[in-house]
Amino acid sequence: MHNTLVILVVGLTPQLVGDHTPALKRLAERGGLRPLNTVTPAVTCSVQATLLTGLPPGRHGAVANGWYFRDLAEVWFWRQSNRLMAGEKIWEAGRRKNPDFTCAKLFWWYNMYSSADWSATPRPMYPADGRKLPDHYTYPSDLHDELDARLGTFPLFTFWGPMADISSSRWISDATRHVMETRDPTLTLTYLPHLDYNLQRLGPDVAHPELQRDLQEVDALCGELIDAAEREGRRVIVVSEYGITPVSEAVHINRALREAGLVAVRRERQQEQLDAGASRAFAVADHQVAHVYVRDPEEIPKIRALLEGLEGVEAVWGDREKREQGLDHPNAGELVAIAQPDRWFSYYYWLDDARAPDYARTVDIHRKPGYDPLELFFDPALKSPKLAAGWRLAKRRLGMRQLLDVISLKDTALVKGAHGRLTDDPSMGPLVISSEAGLLPAGPVEATDFKALVLAHVFEGDDEDMAYRRTAVDNASA
Repeated sequence: MHNTLVILVVGLTPQLVGDHTPALKRLAERGGLRPLNTVTPAVTCSVQATLLTGLPPGRHGAVANGWYFRDLAEVWFWRQSNRLMAGEKIWEAGRRKNPDFTCAKLFWWYNMYSSADWSATPRPMYPADGRKLPDHYTYPSDLHDELDARLGTFPLFTFWGPMADISSSRWISDATRHVMETRDPTLTLTYLPHLDYNLQRLGPDVAHPELQRDLQEVDALCGELIDAAEREGRRVIVVSEYGITPVSEAVHINRALREAGLVAVRRERQQEQLDAGASRAFAVADHQVAHVYVRDPEEIPKIRALLEGLEGVEAVWGDREKREQGLDHPNAGELVAIAQPDRWFSYYYWLDDARAPDYARTVDIHRKPGYDPLELFFDPALKSPKLAAGWRLAKRRLGMRQLLDVISLKDTALVKGAHGRLTDDPSMGPLVISSEAGLLPAGPVEATDFKALVLAHVFEGDDEDMAYRRTAVDNASA
């Protein structure tokens, strides 16, 4: 077996690999770079599940970063149990081939209660007094204190939110090198989210000086990981899940459904809460894809026509299209809406901002019934946003009840980059870079073939490698 390191660099595309990423450029020149034909929706949980299982979303079930749990009548985003992802995982396939195969899965999603040998993932603490404390979850559990002792507390508030920056990726990179050095896994999977932040804030224009800085920062981490891997005799793969495309504005899909009398809300302290179980139809918005759940099948044609006439919607998929696109799973909506290239879907269902729920102006990825990229920005109306956030946090520490309400509801045009639909230009889509040029296909790598590609890196020259080569040749011919 050849020990292998897989680095997932979020948002990395062929057009971003260049002068500002010397380490990644050297790896591509020494080995090879190929576009990745990803899946729809091109979002974190769906793509990662496909990369790890070789299955499309219609088979592994992760149809988005969150979906409507019909038995609970609730929308849940960013759940972490590995049991939400069906199919044989890459480490299970490796272990089946060789019982000595081991895997460290570091900050990839669905990372709790998996069968990987070592894992770590963000997991805040929520004490009964209402606080949210930075933390992470590991398996085995003693790895948690070991990483904290070596690296300090996981910087959760720079992993996501308006203060997101390189420090969370630095922590993950350092943790990865520590686990490789001390555990020597056959396969190491690690995740660097840094590029994702400003690609959504600023868009994918590589001429922007802040994006150039981000590329240099994440490339430096990749260089350290690549150097450490090569010193230890590991092969290296770099992969991304999706490419970011420029966007101009949001499509308020739930507001359109509500105006049509389909979305139900309930009043709580003069605030409106989405009542999913009582709604005739509502959308779970996730970047540029929205799952639309329809209670009465007889209303599907009418609702589909409504969505197809909505400005900013490129396509609406029913049963046939979902089947053709590999998205036909019970977790999916009865309809799936795809945004135009320059638009994204908001989750907003209220018609008056004064009625918005209290979590809407906060960073709260679990309560919101949809993805909210405005969480990456401080409200422009705040004169000193960091001071405002610090004051609110100080009052919390003094035991006062205080919302960390620093997020805008009005300025959806702040968002300059989004993903979810497949990119029209492969140079702006995801990629695979490998240190082993001979293991790459002649053309693009299919996301459903990535599992086999990684196993080929580990088991070069045996049946698994030959199976991958046959699949790659077949796909290239097709």
